[in-house]
Amino acid sequence: MFFFATTVFLSAFLLFQVQPIVAKMILPWFGGASSVWSVCLVFFQAELLLGYAYVHWMHERLSVRRQMLLHGGLLLASLLTLPVLADPAWRVHLPAAPSLAVLGVLAATVGAPYLLLSTTGPLMQTWYARSGWRRAAGVEPYRLYALSNLASMLGLLTYPVLVEPMLAVRSQALAWSAGYTVFVLTCLATAALTWRGLRAATDADAPPPADGADRPGLGERLLWVGLAATATVLLLSITRHLTQDVAPVPFLWVLPLSLYLLSFILCFDAPRYYVRPLFLGALPLALAALDHVMNEGTSVPWLIALLCGSLFVFCMVCHGELVRRKPPVRHLTLFYLMLSIGGALGGALVGLVAPAVFNAYYELPLGLWACAALVVVVLWPALRGRWRGLLLAALLLYGWRLFDISLGYVQGYEAVMRNFYSQLRVEASVDDTLGPVRSLVHGRINHGEQYLAEPHRRQPTAYYCERSGIGRAIRSLPPERPWRLGVVGLGTGTLATYGRPGDVMRLYEINDQVLTLARSHFSYLGDSGARTETALGDGRLVLEAEPPQGFDLLAMDAFSGDSIPTHLLTLEALRTYLRHLAPGGWLAVHITNRYLDLQPVMAAAAQALGRVAVAYALEPPPGDLYCRRSLWVLLVTPEQAQALPPGLAEGVRLSAPAGFRPWTDAFSNLLGILKP
Repeated sequence: MFFFATTVFLSAFLLFQVQPIVAKMILPWFGGASSVWSVCLVFFQAELLLGYAYVHWMHERLSVRRQMLLHGGLLLASLLTLPVLADPAWRVHLPAAPSLAVLGVLAATVGAPYLLLSTTGPLMQTWYARSGWRRAAGVEPYRLYALSNLASMLGLLTYPVLVEPMLAVRSQALAWSAGYTVFVLTCLATAALTWRGLRAATDADAPPPADGADRPGLGERLLWVGLAATATVLLLSITRHLTQDVAPVPFLWVLPLSLYLLSFILCFDAPRYYVRPLFLGALPLALAALDHVMNEGTSVPWLIALLCGSLFVFCMVCHGELVRRKPPVRHLTLFYLMLSIGGALGGALVGLVAPAVFNAYYELPLGLWACAALVVVVLWPALRGRWRGLLLAALLLYGWRLFDISLGYVQGYEAVMRNFYSQLRVEASVDDTLGPVRSLVHGRINHGEQYLAEPHRRQPTAYYCERSGIGRAIRSLPPERPWRLGVVGLGTGTLATYGRPGDVMRLYEINDQVLTLARSHFSYLGDSGARTETALGDGRLVLEAEPPQGFDLLAMDAFSGDSIPTHLLTLEALRTYLRHLAPGGWLAVHITNRYLDLQPVMAAAAQALGRVAVAYALEPPPGDLYCRRSLWVLLVTPEQAQALPPGLAEGVRLSAPAGFRPWTDAFSNLLGILKP
């Protein structure tokens, strides 16, 4: 049992440790969008499905000894694909189909090792069940599944706490590749041990024994698929909510997925941990908590607590009911195959179908209703009379409530769009003083607004008003000559209001839908006196490919929801931006954020680059109609810092905390900058 447990533990640990490693490796190649993690999970779920289908096929068709020969050969062949380092050839500034590009780079980088790792849990269980070691140990094979989920959770939790802060991404990939080699050797050793433990040669060469158990019916198998799919839909939807409103970082990928795995551990290790009355009683509370988050929002600690606590309840219910319905060991591989089909279907809905079909984030309400509906299905046979009517009425009322919430995602907006990068909404309202106003909203964040009446329509607003850091910086440029300005992150195009005849403003934007809305619903670009140029693609990657632009000022303002892509704030990225400045030019970075304190990041980067970081915080007084709270940082040379124009003289010089490491493409850690 020790050898089987060691092999299963090591495979599961590596299986889930590689997910954040590879996702972080490729995140900067796709704009740092929160959707990258969703598509990564789609890939991993699909690989898991292929792995379980492969094990099920072997279990039904091949003797154990033939399974060992085939699988051992594939394991040795997979060593040729190491190390798991993504090919930079996939790094283009605007892939035509980003979801497919993410799947492609994952398949090329980690496809073969991940596929074989995914087979280990069910394969070791079937080998163990078919050998004499099961009878000697007296331990059921399903216990190995609980052990694999424990190892998976440890693989995830150790990443943000130990691996990410200590190792660069390349070193992480090399260390993982070495661990995979150890796993292959361990698996081969376990296969040799299993060969010895077979009861007899005739038994080893025979098809799997029929233990008298009937094959589960279609309805039962569909229920397995539905429960697994619902848990996956809720996992990905809630993770998307977290990473969009806080930051697309490994810590917020790992936490929900760890709770998802914890529910597997508790339910499969010992069914007594799923106290059915307790978790079914907690289910309405979890549904109410999600209702509150979807409608009202809350502070970041409560946001994380409510979302993660509710997810744990949902997963315990789904996985607990699965364990209650698990079949005899004879049909173990079929059971796991149905679970993996459900996981793959749920992942594909959230990661691939929803961004292409839905114009809003409907997958979360759908997942919540599916969870409630499946509970009704599970409880239905045990209920009688009026209880069935009451439960059905409650389900219908809850469905109506979710439908009403979903309508709120799109009703009352002039335009609603969604793609791989984000969901965008154009909101119209009327201010009592200045008249009609139109805003661009991403998640809960205002990405720019415009008053439509004359003379206010040409007035810079929100984070870009004249008293903001960027407004003061632009107004401080030499007025006697034309300016060349660069902006990464278009929004509504508010900064175009500062353009004068003769000026040139070059705008970088990764999302073509943002450009469409800026032109169709806002007039900043059309009203600008400057000549505006647009470049579609990830701002950093486009700038890396361009010759020096000679900007008098380059503004970095590429937010996604309330998070800023971390790859835009690394030393390598900042060196790229500085290369595009004219002599005496300024780099301005927008770091307004509810959840992250990015000032130490800018201070450490400035120190490493021989620059000075000067912060400009704006807290508009009550009644200010044009400005919103904002925080901008200018990166200037020490000589420029000594002779700042009067409009910029009140900035605060930032200093990096002792021991704070500047971010690089290989290292970034957001745990240290989360606001309390």
